[in-house]
Amino acid sequence: MKISVVIPCYNEQEALPELFDRLEEVLSGMACDYEYVFVDDGSTDRTIAVLRTLRERSPRVGVISFRRNYGKSAALNEGFRAASGDLIVTIDADLQDDPAEIPNLLKRIEAGADLVSGWKTNRQDPPSKTLPSRVFNRVTSIVTGVRLHDFNCGFKMYRREVVGAITVYGELHRFIPALAAWEGFRVDEVGVRHYKRKYGKSKYGPRRFLNGFFDLITTMFVTRRALNPLHLFGRVALVLFLLGLAPQLYFLVHWLAGNGLRVRPIMLLGFVLIIVAIQVASIGLLAELISARAARETVYAFKEYDVRGERHPRVPTRSA
Repeated sequence: MKISVVIPCYNEQEALPELFDRLEEVLSGMACDYEYVFVDDGSTDRTIAVLRTLRERSPRVGVISFRRNYGKSAALNEGFRAASGDLIVTIDADLQDDPAEIPNLLKRIEAGADLVSGWKTNRQDPPSKTLPSRVFNRVTSIVTGVRLHDFNCGFKMYRREVVGAITVYGELHRFIPALAAWEGFRVDEVGVRHYKRKYGKSKYGPRRFLNGFFDLITTMFVTRRALNPLHLFGRVALVLFLLGLAPQLYFLVHWLAGNGLRVRPIMLLGFVLIIVAIQVASIGLLAELISARAARETVYAFKEYDVRGERHPRVPTRSA
């Protein structure tokens, strides 16, 4: 068994040497092969120089460097592509997560989980971060149907099949458990120790909450409606159509009763709602055609056994 540790880092020059030493202490004591994939997300300090020093210290260290800051999702996605291990661990470079918890994550994997997410049970962050995070996690659990206490914890362990089945872009790294669960993988959670930031400052500002709201909508649509988009667009179109039809029926009955008609704002609003309903339904049909084409091209990804009893990988994996 081989473990790949993917570490996205952005302006973490002080923390990286200590993080590497602590990871070495843990992984060298485990009966497995291992490697490191550091992804420098366009740091403006000496992060890349420190990573080159670590590369000289150990042949297990691999380094990916972005020309500019693309965000954590892009860093994780490229790290997943480069990782060659049977299991992939992700951990932030800020020393707030304890590498000594890796064996505990591994136990859950060995018990049958495909993805194990850390849960910062004793989170050492100010209330300005912890309180919004609780609301975010509660809403995300309800919307996605995946019951976790801490979606945004960067400390996770995956089977290789999981990272081969999902693509992380934008800021969807917060919703990786939901994306994996939609693909049919077993998602679990384990409590992990959490520490105060030792060096530098947090890279996430208030805008992450607004971005998280939009990403939640994206995840909800991808996980719940990706294969049948007309179910979503059709419901919206039906509601708009009925709202637009109601005043028109009223005016029709009024006209049949022999009363005169004149253009009224509510009549115009009804016509607008009907037109919008037709447009929304048309978008749903187009999305359905696109989804059907994608399903035909990727249907093998859901197959584990065929009728001859031959075993197939559940999902295609990416080459390192």
